[in-house]
Amino acid sequence: MSVLRVILVTGCFVAAVAATAEARPLLMISVDGLRPGDVLDAGKRGLKIPVLRELAEDGMAASGVRNVLPTVTYPNHTTLITGVFPSRHGIANNVTFDPKRQNMDGWYWYARDIKVKTLWDAVHAHGGKVASLSWPVSVGAAGIDYNIPEYWRAHNAEDMKLVTALSTPGLVDEMQKATGLPLAKADGDSVEADTGRLRYAAALIAARHPEFTTVHLRALDHVEHETGPGSKESNAALESLDRAIGETVAAARKASPDLAVAIVSDHGFSPVEHDINLIAPFVQAGLISLDAKGKVTSWQAEPWGGASVAVVLADPKDDAVKAKVAKLLKDLAARPELGIAEVADAGAIAKMGGTPMASFWIDFKPGYTMGNDPSKPAVSPGTVKGNHGYFPTQPNMRATFILEGSSIAKKSLGEIDMRDVAPTLAKVMDVPFPGSDGKPLL
Repeated sequence: MSVLRVILVTGCFVAAVAATAEARPLLMISVDGLRPGDVLDAGKRGLKIPVLRELAEDGMAASGVRNVLPTVTYPNHTTLITGVFPSRHGIANNVTFDPKRQNMDGWYWYARDIKVKTLWDAVHAHGGKVASLSWPVSVGAAGIDYNIPEYWRAHNAEDMKLVTALSTPGLVDEMQKATGLPLAKADGDSVEADTGRLRYAAALIAARHPEFTTVHLRALDHVEHETGPGSKESNAALESLDRAIGETVAAARKASPDLAVAIVSDHGFSPVEHDINLIAPFVQAGLISLDAKGKVTSWQAEPWGGASVAVVLADPKDDAVKAKVAKLLKDLAARPELGIAEVADAGAIAKMGGTPMASFWIDFKPGYTMGNDPSKPAVSPGTVKGNHGYFPTQPNMRATFILEGSSIAKKSLGEIDMRDVAPTLAKVMDVPFPGSDGKPLL
């Protein structure tokens, strides 16, 4: 063999070793509803969150993340692990479209509804172990080796039996024994449940050393809905979560010293003052029929959503119904008291990457959201104090992205596209991920 060839072969070997050495295990924690300004402007907002601030200062952080339509939890969490819009990954909303309520308000819980490969799949196929705790749309995910998914039905103790049955066999018992916490203390929307979930994550990383771990924290979002973004209750919840995140990262890095940490969120938040009755106009126009109890018996077009509202047609090819709906929406948008900011048609929806199920999409102004009671007035006081779901063009909806680790350079990213998150994390873990529409940020 020539000297040149020896040098080339040796160089390739060294490069391969170097590339492998740069790969890092990764912990991605989603703080549902975390606004980027809560971290980047924490001092101005009077927030005591030293852990999140330090992660942002020591690593790379975005000033905001342009998220996807609609700006609600399940579509955006699925974009975070696929790098594509809902029009491609198939998770169109939180709840499934169910005009006659036959699915009893079921959500998009099942991973089989995701139409593209996920980052879980990529890591698993590359030989890495994957762990996940309460991540949306994770029930039955084949790419997750250690899975306690997000799922509920009964809203009581029966849900713990359901979650245990849907989890990796034996994993719930293992985590309960390792932490001393019953599953009921690590499942739910409270700060206590989020803290328990983080303790499960630390125990799982210590025991199994996964290459990729995803954790979804739900309490901040829950409190912001109840009390509004930036309320004293919301701030207290975030400060408690900051402490729990710090404890988890420290414990996880004892087990995996080279662990990289990503802090993400799905959406921002906006205060709400008014509920808008959109069901009644559709009933009055003959597009929806209700029985005496207010249940839908038949429909031609129905609104689906909250702060922004997809309008789905029973027959999208029925031009007469489509024209009728277009006129109705134009008339509603002309009424300033209804707070409608914009009505998008199918072409505009496609550009924003929203589900092709929708023929129209209504966006409300901040402070307005759709109510669900067809018997109420056109405008009534808001039933929540804060909401999200508006078009991703609204600045208040921007999400959070922070990435920190020994191999991550300090960098201010400016505003990024949510589709860039998955390919960035794939690069940190040195995992091929060709299916994304985004680009790596490092």
